[in-house]
Amino acid sequence: MRTLRHLVLLTLVAALFGCGGKKPPLEPADVRHYTEKGKASWYGKKYHGRTTANGERYDMYAMTAAHRRLPFGSVVRVTNLDNGKSVEVRINDRGPFVKGRIIDLSYTAARKLDMIGPGVVPVKIKVIGNRPG
Repeated sequence: MRTLRHLVLLTLVAALFGCGGKKPPLEPADVRHYTEKGKASWYGKKYHGRTTANGERYDMYAMTAAHRRLPFGSVVRVTNLDNGKSVEVRINDRGPFVKGRIIDLSYTAARKLDMIGPGVVPVKIKVIGNRPG
């Protein structure tokens, strides 16, 4: 009986803390007016051709991005707050996995925002639509 109690207790603890505080992806209905400010980074050649979280092959020349919670297919306007330039990207991957960053952009999207050199820039993101893969 003692072992059963320990097993139940262990199961409850795992259920409460097993997610590590990660939030689940947002539902499409929750993102119609979604905006966020934070830091953007980009990823390129090292990941080119690898499978993204939604099953596509990462194409560093496509206008795509990774976000932790936005639904795949969300179209987001990303504005570089340092220079006012903006691009539209489709979310097809998960990330970034560096604390303090809100979006990882493809190489081409980052180039259009003039952020290749700095690598990380302050941005505002706004969901403007949805376009499945």
